[in-house]
Amino acid sequence: MDPIRSVHSSRTLYYARPGRPAVVVADLAQLRGPTSGVVELPHRLFWQPDRHVDLDAPGLLAWMYETVLTEAVQPDELRAWLHGPTLIRLWSQLYLPRGVRRAWEERHPVLHARDIAA
Repeated sequence: MDPIRSVHSSRTLYYARPGRPAVVVADLAQLRGPTSGVVELPHRLFWQPDRHVDLDAPGLLAWMYETVLTEAVQPDELRAWLHGPTLIRLWSQLYLPRGVRRAWEERHPVLHARDIAA
């Protein structure tokens, strides 16, 4: 089985951008990343010299989620940097590529329902 498709529940392959499939975890409970404090994103996810992010600063937690959701190529990156309940709470506020949003909402209907209610 294609390793990228194995992290999706659907037969449709969605893209974060051309040539980059969106990556989705099977279960939101797997997401146990940080929700506060200062973190340093890996260079693979964010290419700036200073990759420190203060998650307590207004808007930066959502910005980090957008970055990780768009740039992740492995489920482990999602597990390390995202937190399930926080993702659900922020979902309707996140600016994401269409393919990323569709992939996640298809796999996790709670996100789509939350988006409609917001």
